[in-house]
Amino acid sequence: MFFVRTAMEADIPAVSELLDVTWHAAYDAILGAEKVSAMVASWHSPAAIKARLARPGGEFLVADDGHRIGGMAYGILSKTHVDTINLHQLYVHPDCRRQGIGRDLFAEIETCFPNAKRLVLEVVVGNAEAIAFYRAHGLVEAGETQNCGTSGSGIPAVIMEKELLHV
Repeated sequence: MFFVRTAMEADIPAVSELLDVTWHAAYDAILGAEKVSAMVASWHSPAAIKARLARPGGEFLVADDGHRIGGMAYGILSKTHVDTINLHQLYVHPDCRRQGIGRDLFAEIETCFPNAKRLVLEVVVGNAEAIAFYRAHGLVEAGETQNCGTSGSGIPAVIMEKELLHV
């Protein structure tokens, strides 16, 4: 059984490995293995993960069963809209899917920012499994971008959002 907890610096190697595996599984067919490898090396290196882990205002979560990290999520308050969470990452290892890990990570991210009114994310065009997952969790398509993840990436994505109701 996996439990969701806040990530620690000791998790960085496992998270980096998880992101390598999940990105190749999700995006090789869409973007090509060579491009995915380059993006993983840049965006998901241990140094990049460590920097994300240290960012103020962010929440970095892992799903841990005591032996391995089966999933991770990272969200942060928007710099321009202080009531908006930007969910930058939510990935579950292919061997761990269909166990509720994604659902649990998503639910925890939603509650980590009690003053947020909206959650926004980008999904690479062609990632039908992720789009279906987010639709099932109440997100709707709100637009598109030609630069998923970072300015100049050239990767088209669907922008999805959800209004948050905090009790």
